[in-house]
Amino acid sequence: MTKKDKNPKGGLTAEGRRSYNRKEGSHLKAGVTGAADTPEKMKRKGSFLRRHFANPRGPMVGDNGKPTRLALSAHAWGEPVPKTAAAARKLAKKGETLLKKYHAAKDKKATNGGKPTKASKAKKKTAKKKTTKKTAKKKS
Repeated sequence: MTKKDKNPKGGLTAEGRRSYNRKEGSHLKAGVTGAADTPEKMKRKGSFLRRHFANPRGPMVGDNGKPTRLALSAHAWGEPVPKTAAAARKLAKKGETLLKKYHAAKDKKATNGGKPTKASKAKKKTAKKKTTKKTAKKKS
């Protein structure tokens, strides 16, 4: 990574993500900076926070007293920059909460609260039409 690929405020620049994606064949996206209000955003932000701050790979503040790249990565995702291990654990806890919300939303969507979905209603209607056409052919 070159200096232009790294955002001084944390994370990668758009050019940095493009460069990484070309080299690695990956699909890096920008961090979720706003509210994690959709299941996909909850999953992405929750996973990021858990992965980076539950067991940090290094210190949050360097020898010079400035935040490290690890700590600044939280800023790239719209979170406060942690300066202590306790602050990092707090971010990890928030990540766990987001993942729980994601799983709850996913389960609710799968069951749809016990109500049939529009798609399943449409399938039933087409199935009824097919059976009535078959029975009409048999009768004639």
